[in-house]
Amino acid sequence: MTAVGVLALQGAFLEHARALQACGCRPVEVRKPEQLDDCRALIIPGGESTAIGKLMDEFGLFESVRRFGAGGRPIFGTCAGMVLLAREIEGSEQPRLGLMDIAVKRNAFGRQVDSFEADVLVPVLGEKPVRGVFIRAPYVTAVGRGVETLAVFDGKVVLVGQDKFLAGAFHPELTTDTRLHQYFLRFLD
Repeated sequence: MTAVGVLALQGAFLEHARALQACGCRPVEVRKPEQLDDCRALIIPGGESTAIGKLMDEFGLFESVRRFGAGGRPIFGTCAGMVLLAREIEGSEQPRLGLMDIAVKRNAFGRQVDSFEADVLVPVLGEKPVRGVFIRAPYVTAVGRGVETLAVFDGKVVLVGQDKFLAGAFHPELTTDTRLHQYFLRFLD
């Protein structure tokens, strides 16, 4: 069974683990750098990007995750994970991995009270939309070379891919639809 890490410091890591199990993978809750060693891919969940970043720094995970991705292993970031993968975070100097050539705006759809669900068309997954759960969600404000826009909602870029990296503004792990996780797992080939 393929081992896929889920950064388990804060946020919706248990839900991602369940989605990975439904896809036939063995989820590994990653809290220490050495736990990445046996993982073929990594998911950085939604949560609070500043808190996750501080915990990553405290547990010595920033450089390990950066090397993990730079070494060609796939990483999928959702919501806060998208923010942490970005090269630029508008109006913020918070620590980030900078592995994707994107700029993002945090909490771009509004505050917690403005959270919502909506159908999002993701053409690479077919005609049936994905149910997007947007919780204090970011969106992409700029994409660099080699970044593919995979979904747009309400005129905003909400899903992008670059090499073996995938980043989404919404929470696919909070639904029973595993198509986006399955799409990410194709990067293992």
